[in-house]
Amino acid sequence: TPFNFPGMIPLWMCGPAIATGNAFIIKPSERDPSVPVRLAELFIEAGLPEGICQVVHGDKEMVDAILDHPAIGAVSFVGSSDIAHYVYNRGVANGKRVQAMGGAKNHGIVMPDADLDQVVNDLAGAAFGSAGERCMALPVVVPVGDDTAERLKAKLIPAIQALRVGVSTDAEAHYGPVVTAQHKAKVEGWIQTCVDEGGELIIDGRGFKLQGHEEGYFIGPTLFDHVTTDMESYKEEIFGPVLQIVRAANFEEALALPSKHQYGNGVAIFTRNGHAAREFAARVNVGMVGINVPIPVPVAYHSFGGWKRSAFGDTNQHGMEGVKFWTKVKTITQRWPDGSPDGGNAFVIPTMG
Repeated sequence: TPFNFPGMIPLWMCGPAIATGNAFIIKPSERDPSVPVRLAELFIEAGLPEGICQVVHGDKEMVDAILDHPAIGAVSFVGSSDIAHYVYNRGVANGKRVQAMGGAKNHGIVMPDADLDQVVNDLAGAAFGSAGERCMALPVVVPVGDDTAERLKAKLIPAIQALRVGVSTDAEAHYGPVVTAQHKAKVEGWIQTCVDEGGELIIDGRGFKLQGHEEGYFIGPTLFDHVTTDMESYKEEIFGPVLQIVRAANFEEALALPSKHQYGNGVAIFTRNGHAAREFAARVNVGMVGINVPIPVPVAYHSFGGWKRSAFGDTNQHGMEGVKFWTKVKTITQRWPDGSPDGGNAFVIPTMG
């Protein structure tokens, strides 16, 4: 399971798995392993027999041990797309059922009739909440038409500048640090890459220092405009507090951007026009769609899962899809004798006659 949701995502997996009769092994991220350990302890305190939910720690060696072990019948994964692809291929090669959720580059399409105040409010949370470290972040905004883009940017700049970066004990903070020093350097490297590629840097979050925590892994909110589809910083997942504006001339161009992108996790459209919303939802090549909803994560009794390089396998996580993944279909065909001693002729196929 990934570092960014060490409680929620293990529960997506182990809850349905255990409820449908399986034993379960959690392999947490080595970056924050304590929450899954506490989950397992709480399961035991609640009465779950020991051994039904176990936690193992490690890196690739432990992952490979899970993927290769003959007694393990199914594997569920959430993380980066490259690792998801690896987990899927190795697990399937060993005869396991595998669902492997990967990365994302979610787009927010802003139509000219959208409520821009609401859009800006939604983008502030969706793009920068959790320091952008979630696969359902909204790191790309696509205003339709230059007039929409200019009006949106004028409202975005002061809203982003007003965001407060802080520690978890600061109730006024909008988001905190990224997970490691290495990831901070990686995100800042993507910012420089976008600059080098010709993106217009409007707000630069590099070099941010939080008073009293100067060595912390903090990155200020960052905004780019005039990002284009040929840029590597657009093609790849940055996974940090960086929002890129990619302008579209019309609805069809905006629709094509998320549809053609290598990732297909989530997408949102902001509009007051019901026809545009329905047309977009029906045609966009993305697994989860929000209409005036910036982070289109379905509630738990539905399911979670993207398309393309955002997900490998044919079954989504949690909800009834999760129940389906953690169970197998067994078909039983029965025929009961009518009670006669000789049983009649046993060489004919039963019919309704």
